[in-house]
Amino acid sequence: MRNETSTAFGTSAVGHALEAELDRARARGRTEPLVVDVGGGSGGWAVPLALQGCVITVVEPNPNAIATLQRRAEEVGVRDRITVVANDSDALAEEVPPGSADLVLAHGLLEVVDDPAATLAAVAETVSAAGAVSVLVANKYAAVLHRALAGKFGEARELQASATGVLADDGDAVQRRFDVDGLRELHRSAGLDIVLLQGEGVVSDSAHDSADVELAEFERAAAASPPLRDIASRLHVVARRAAGSRGE
Repeated sequence: MRNETSTAFGTSAVGHALEAELDRARARGRTEPLVVDVGGGSGGWAVPLALQGCVITVVEPNPNAIATLQRRAEEVGVRDRITVVANDSDALAEEVPPGSADLVLAHGLLEVVDDPAATLAAVAETVSAAGAVSVLVANKYAAVLHRALAGKFGEARELQASATGVLADDGDAVQRRFDVDGLRELHRSAGLDIVLLQGEGVVSDSAHDSADVELAEFERAAAASPPLRDIASRLHVVARRAAGSRGE
């Protein structure tokens, strides 16, 4: 029997939030919710969503990630539920009709794009008036704390003062990290109202047994509780189009 803290996405706070959005979509008659996963990678979210009965469009430029996604989808019998657009987020408006999606995912995306404000604005155009946007980003202050706990106090101070939340030795993979205030402003500028802002990975990323039931329950409680939320490894937002925004 499934533990009450478990979902099709595991025990994560993000998974619980996504399942709540699917329930909302079905309650308004969307028996097969339409989901767009921008920068969906190898299908870590798309495949479980397809198993939940969703119809998915994954926008992803990396051919290796696409191959892995298609193989995973084939193995569990949901290949016909997933459409892959082999392109980057700049092509979102051309590939997905505006206002069409019940749920749009931008997980691990805004850290790596050239213009996160433009990307989030394009994501906002894609979601329906009744739908939701789910954004998951790396947290600047978790990185600060990680360096401080490792005794790298100079790096921690430098990272705290950094406008982008990255250091030169972080490499090219991550262009920026976010904090709560920055996320709020970014969503406001994109015409999105935040309905949920929580943490993901307050302690679970460094815990011995990430599948432990008590740990999962703690994570869910801590996820929405500042200041614990504000030092989680990742920050998660669920947002809806603001009243009066374009297309409303």
